[in-house]
Parts: sequence; structure tokens; C-alpha cells
Amino acid sequence: MTDQEIARSFTPKPIVEVASKLGIQEEDVYLYGRHKAKIPLSHCEHPGKKGKLVLVSAISPTPAGEGKTTCTIGLLDGLNRIGVKASAALREPSLGPVFGIKGGATGGGYAQALPMEDINLHFTGDIYAVERSHNLLVAMIDNHLHHGGKEPFLDVRNLLFKRVMDMNDRALRQVTIGLGGKANGIPRETGFDITAASELMAILCLSTGYKDLRERIAKILLSVDKSQAVFAGALQAEGAMAALMRDALHPNLVQSLEGNPIFMHGGPFANIAQGTNSLLATYASMNLSEVTVTEAGFGFDLGGEKFIDIKCRTGNLFPDALVLVATIRALKYHGEQALADLRTENLEALRHGFSNLKHHIRNAKQFGLKPIVAINRFVSDTPKEIQLLMDLCKAHGIEAVVSDAWAKGGEGAEELAEAVKRHLESETTSPSFLYPKEASYEEKIQTLALQYYGADEVEIAPKAKRKIQFLEAHLGTHMLVCMAKTQKSISDDPSRLGSPSNYTFRVSDVEVSAGAGFIVPLAGEMMRMPGLPVKPAAQGMTLDDDGKISGLF
Repeated sequence: MTDQEIARSFTPKPIVEVASKLGIQEEDVYLYGRHKAKIPLSHCEHPGKKGKLVLVSAISPTPAGEGKTTCTIGLLDGLNRIGVKASAALREPSLGPVFGIKGGATGGGYAQALPMEDINLHFTGDIYAVERSHNLLVAMIDNHLHHGGKEPFLDVRNLLFKRVMDMNDRALRQVTIGLGGKANGIPRETGFDITAASELMAILCLSTGYKDLRERIAKILLSVDKSQAVFAGALQAEGAMAALMRDALHPNLVQSLEGNPIFMHGGPFANIAQGTNSLLATYASMNLSEVTVTEAGFGFDLGGEKFIDIKCRTGNLFPDALVLVATIRALKYHGEQALADLRTENLEALRHGFSNLKHHIRNAKQFGLKPIVAINRFVSDTPKEIQLLMDLCKAHGIEAVVSDAWAKGGEGAEELAEAVKRHLESETTSPSFLYPKEASYEEKIQTLALQYYGADEVEIAPKAKRKIQFLEAHLGTHMLVCMAKTQKSISDDPSRLGSPSNYTFRVSDVEVSAGAGFIVPLAGEMMRMPGLPVKPAAQGMTLDDDGKISGLF
């Protein structure tokens, strides 16, 4: 059966019943139909010492797939099966990847989130709220330019804020607006980003309440010139923008196939933003459960690092355990076995590709974390390959556990759940970050590239250096670093698999998300508005005469 067929074979519980398991009263649940809801911010205070936090990350992504969300939901169900009251905190999908190559983002097989179709399509409208609030600010910018002569001065040649849309549409990457005469505004070149790449999405996921949301929006940097920086607050935009996002700030509650609670809220990409769900959803889950299972986008070099250095530092959190997801197939790909041959046993390629997992294990230890490796089993994995990977992990002092969540749901993740439970009962962690917050931006970039990505040297382009100097002069050095680089390699070169070494890490430019509290160094070409592939996933989707959607995966 397809993922969609499996999802339809389960009858979800009324969401008020799922909420009641968490101790949320029915009158506190804001219903969006029978099977999805929002919860009040009263449940989203900082949890203090309530609840344990388990971060699920992974090796560097490959075309072979890793199944991080599947393992995360499987672990949620597995923990509940062994008597641990657990919830999950996950990102919500962007329509761009859903209709492009990736398809849905609600797990797979028998480890999925429900209602699968709603989540992958319109859900509760959070992404639309971000899109409209973001575009209100751009409309106010263009209105300010149109009426002219008013303070603050906006340099039309140095505007930093584009419009957004939640769809893969390459034709909108670069556009010219304001044509057709004086009444239509000031002609200028601009473009669109995908909504998940919006700074406002990053702000949503780092805000701790209405006041914090307004204050962060006011800090969005709109324009720079040699003498000044202009922020959204100068246009008095933050009040209306926050009003548009009022309901979107509330975390969403859904469930797994087995009826366990999932807080699904926010969706910033991990290659250009922090790549993790909202702080408020994480707080709520930790307040209401013994254990929260959460994930970070892409590999531990991207989403994992940003989860700790950005989200945890901002939200005063730290993981109590780390699970690294790996597959035999993906590790063989990192070991240079051809994609078409990954179903064939190849112990040498697996041994060689283990270097990628080893690099992530080494990086985890820099945070004081001893990971558990979840081997996401595929039917093509051979007993010899599984045993070799377990032996390689054991040689580095790491426990590896096979997960069959895709095939068996929570039952297939019970062994992983037991390993996580033992870890939570026996291990303690204390917050440890890669760099001090007060370090200069160049020092922070150097630490990431040399100490974390394994580069030999760092090359920062003159344009990037000038921007760093401007930012330090006008905004200080307190902001964090959110590196924008390829997800396909630990390095800045997508062709370098495994554990790259003997290379120069190159930063070509620097952007800033002042409202989110980080700068964004660009290493390589970063696509903020993806395009659709030759055969988009959208071509396989349809709505039948009875109103049923098919083709989602």
C-alpha cells in the first residue's frame, strides 16, 4: 500500500480526545474540524525542568532517503507503547516540496501523522498567515517609495525584503514591478522567495508570545546604505503584521496513526534558516508530556547544529538525548556506490561511507552529546550490512539500534524507544555551544567551517567582509550565525560526500535576519525560490468525483 492508503486505513481519534490525554480541557481546544486543532498560549510557557527533550537528526541527506520524520514518529509511538508519556514536536510542510520532488512530509509507512492530506495541503493556514503578513510589509515598503520624500529614507537600490509565495515557481525569482505608469508605484527589480524561506517564518518559530513577535518583526532589516539601517519598526508595520499572525502563533495539535499527540507548528527550511518547529510547540509538548521527541531538518551539520546553537540558545533549552538516523543505502551512497546499485550488498562501500556518520558523531560530542544511532531498515539491507554498521558504531562507543517503524509503526521502534529511555535515565547533559555569543561574526564563521565542517581554511569574499563590518558597526556582534550551505555535503560543495577534508570553505555573501536574531553567511548558491522538476509530484495528484484526494505521498 502507498503511504496515503495506509493513512486512510486508520481512523483518527477526535482531536479533543488526543488533547485530553495531555490534560488539555475541551474548552481550551480551538478546533479546525474533528482531527486538528490549535491550543492556547497558556500551555506554552517555558517548561523549566518539566519533560525531557529528545532531538532526532541524521546523516547528510542523499537521493536514497534517510526517513528522519518516519523514525521520529515511530519513536514517539514506540515510547508510548513502552509506557512513556511522549509527544512529538514537528515542522509543518511547505506546498513547494509537496508539489515538487519531495512530496508530503508527514512520515511514511506505519509511522505517519494524521490527517495526512490536510497537513500536507492547507492545514490550519499558518503558512498563509506568514505569507500575507510578510507581503503586507513589502506593500508598505512600495507604498512608502511611491509617496516619496518621507522619513525614513529607503534606498531603492539596497532593499533587502522580497515578496514570498508558498509554491515552487522559478519564473518569480526575478521580476520587475511598478511598470505601467506613475500610478503603479516606483519601477524596480525584485523577486519572490518561497514562504518557508521568509524571515517571518523564522521569527514565528523563535517567538515566545505576542509581545516578542511584535518586537522581532520591528527589528526586520529593510534597507541599508553607507550611513544607516532602516527597520520595519520605522514604517510602523509590526502591529498589523502581528495581528495577521495572531492565530498562527498558536501551536497545532494533530496525532500519529496510533493516536499519539504531535505538535506540528512552523516550517523554516534548514539550509537557509533554523530548520525546526516553533519554540512554543516545543514548550507545550515539554509541559504536557514526560518526553518530547523533535527533529531538525537535513543532517546534523545543518538542522542539528542550528537547533542547538540557535533554537536552544534562544529558548533556553538543551536536548537530553540525541538520535542520529542513518540508512545502509545512504551510507553506501556516501561510500561512492552508484545510486542504481544500492540494493546490492557492498560492505566496502558501507565501511567507506561510515565516515559521514562518524563525522556527525564527532560533531555531536562537541556539544557534549552521545548519540544513539537509529538504523532505519530498508528491505534491501542484508544481515551482514546491518551487523557491520552496528559493529562500526560500537567501535566508536555508540549504540546502534535497528528501527522498523516504517513497516511496523511503534512496535517496530520499541527497541529504539527502550534505548532512548535507558539513555534518559542514565545520562545527563549540560548546555554547550560551538561558539560564544559575544565572538565576532568572522570568528563564529571560522569556528563552524574549521571545527564543525572540517575545512582546512575559510575564504570570505570582500563583499561579505564589508557586510560583516557594516553589521557589526550598526547592529553589534550579538547575533547568532545561521549558515546557508548545501545539505548534500558537510562541506560547501554538494559533490563532496562522506567526510570531506583538505578543502577551503568559501563564504560569498552575508544576509541578515535581525528579527530572528541571526546573520546568514552564504556558502555557494542558495535557492530561495525552488523550481518544479521535469515531472512534478503534482502531476500524480487528483481529486475524484467523491471529493477524495489521491496521489499524495
